Parts: sequence; C-alpha cells; structure tokens
Amino acid sequence: MRRVGFVVNPIAGMGGRVGLKGTDGKVEEARERGAEQRAPERAREALDGLLAADPDVELLVAGGEMGETIAVDAGFEPDVCTQSSGETSAADTRDAVAAFADAGVDLVLFVGGDGTAVDVAETLDEHDDEIPMLGVPAGVKIYSSVFAVSPRAAGRIAATFERTETREVNDIDEEAYRAGEVMSELKGLAEVPVAEELQSSKQLSGGSVETLAAGIAADVEAGTTYVLGPGSTLGAIKRELGFDGSPLGVDVWRANEEGGELLVRDGSADEIEGSLGERNVVMVSPIGGQGFVFGRGNQQLSPAVLRASEIEIVASRAKLDDIGVLRVDTGDGELDEELRGWRKVRIGRVEQRLLEIV
Repeated sequence: MRRVGFVVNPIAGMGGRVGLKGTDGKVEEARERGAEQRAPERAREALDGLLAADPDVELLVAGGEMGETIAVDAGFEPDVCTQSSGETSAADTRDAVAAFADAGVDLVLFVGGDGTAVDVAETLDEHDDEIPMLGVPAGVKIYSSVFAVSPRAAGRIAATFERTETREVNDIDEEAYRAGEVMSELKGLAEVPVAEELQSSKQLSGGSVETLAAGIAADVEAGTTYVLGPGSTLGAIKRELGFDGSPLGVDVWRANEEGGELLVRDGSADEIEGSLGERNVVMVSPIGGQGFVFGRGNQQLSPAVLRASEIEIVASRAKLDDIGVLRVDTGDGELDEELRGWRKVRIGRVEQRLLEIV
C-alpha cells in the first residue's frame, strides 16, 4: 500500500487573479483586492485523481485547511500528523513534511508554488532526502521542475509512479518580480517521480522577436482591444506598438486611427474584463521549456476574459523548437478542454506553425 503525505498551502496563488504576481507577504493586500483562495480547489482535483488511480492509498495529512478538511471531503480517512497554530505559515508546511518523513511516506504531495516547493525540499533534505516530492501547481510563480502539469495529473502520478529522478527547485525574488525583473535562483535538488506529465524548469531567455513584433504592429485593427500577456516576446510587441507595458503583468491596449491607447497597465482580472470592447484579442506567448500559454504567471487572464476574446499565440522559432507541445491550466476544466487541439502560433511577420495544446 502506497503512503502519501499531503500538505496544502491554502494561500498559494491568491495574488495571481488580482495582479500581485505572488502572495508572499501580500495576503492581506490580496484579500483587500477581493482575491479568493485557489489552492483548496486544486488540492481537491489532485486528491480526486489520486483516489481514482489508487483507492487503497494511505493518506497522511496536515491538519485543518492544510490538508485534513479537503481530504475528508474527497472521501479519505486520513491520518492527521500535525496541526497549525492559527494563520498558516511556511513553518507549518515544514512541520508537516518533517512528520511525513518521520512516518516514512513514499511521497510528499504538496499544493502551492515555488516558495512551498522550497520549504518541502529543504525539509526533506534535512530529514530524508530519498523521499520524493511532487507539486500540485497552485502558486503564481512556477519556475521549478517538481510540479505536474495539472492537479489531476499530480494525483495520477502520485498513485502510479515507479521510479524517480533528480530535478531542480527554483524560486525568484517576488519584490524584484513585481518591479519587472526576474531574479531566479536554484534553491535545491529533489527526487521527483518520473512521468511525462511533469513540467520543465522555466527558461528565462528567448530568441529575437523583432520581425514578429513588427508584423503584429502592422496588422492591428482600429477598434480592436488587445490584451497582452507578460514575457519578453510580448514586451517587444508592446514596444513596437508604442507604449511602455508591464514586463511581467497583463496590459490592455486599444487600437485607433491615430495609433492606440493604453487602457490598463498591469491589470487585475476584474480590471481587464472591465476594459474589454466589442472585439478583443488576447495575445500570449508560451513559457519556454514548459509550453504553458495560460495558468502560469498570467492568471489575470481569467476564464471570463478568455471566453470574451479571440486568442493569438506568438513565439520565437527557437522557443517552439524546444517546447514541442502547448499546455493550458486555466482553473476551468471545461475551458481547458475547449482550448485543446491544434493551434496556429505566429513566429514571424507572416509565418505560422501548427502546435497542439494537449
């Protein structure tokens, strides 16, 4: 019988929809902006996948909203190893992982982002570095390669993996990230299940996109509202359109006969939705090394925004050569299914490639 330790960071990802690009030290601000918890729903999806793949799995959990509540709702009779002391913290995560290690679990399944991954990896390194870990993606920043591509995939992998490999745990400085600078740091190495449905570490560099940007700028149509995602490729497009966009946020720009007007800079999901017009185009570029076009670093592009818009995917040739497939994780299963299939990706002034969203 497989024994899995399960811990949830309940505040992970709260800052994404409201444009905070992270929740570390920003929980109250996120709540003031109307943010809702994202992690519990994704935790439940992972447990549904785990239970479907192995009904006999033994689940050890952290108490309360850090695992116990969700596990019971999902149909488990979990062994509660720790309790938090009020407002949950990184220390509570570390205590839970230490208890899992002492109990000799076969895997630590955690729900959160890169910060949570660091807490889990460092604790396992201190107690038993042979125990593998696997992340259910729920944070705003997912730069590490210890996460499954979706919550349900994480559950399946946790139940069925047969071997492990060493992968990177990375994190970035959130304050620098909010200021528009990506400062990624390798925080450690961890054993992770071997599976096709694992994401890679995010690559931080891309190829030249000047020709692509020029082609897009030449094709904009007056009256159309363009919702432009984060990243260096979209940054080049924003500059070509003539405005100083947010390098790591989502901007809304409307074309007119004189050129265009910046409606929203670094907007939240509500601000973006409120600025939409009669015709809207969401423009995004996949994350290098991972292939995600939605659900990693651009949660401001909510399902409501996506359903009200056309979608255009752009990328450099080099990035597509390295990716192979595209992925989506919007938090809305029906929308994810609608988005799957073959998509045209613009790679130059007029050139396009077909790539599948899987």
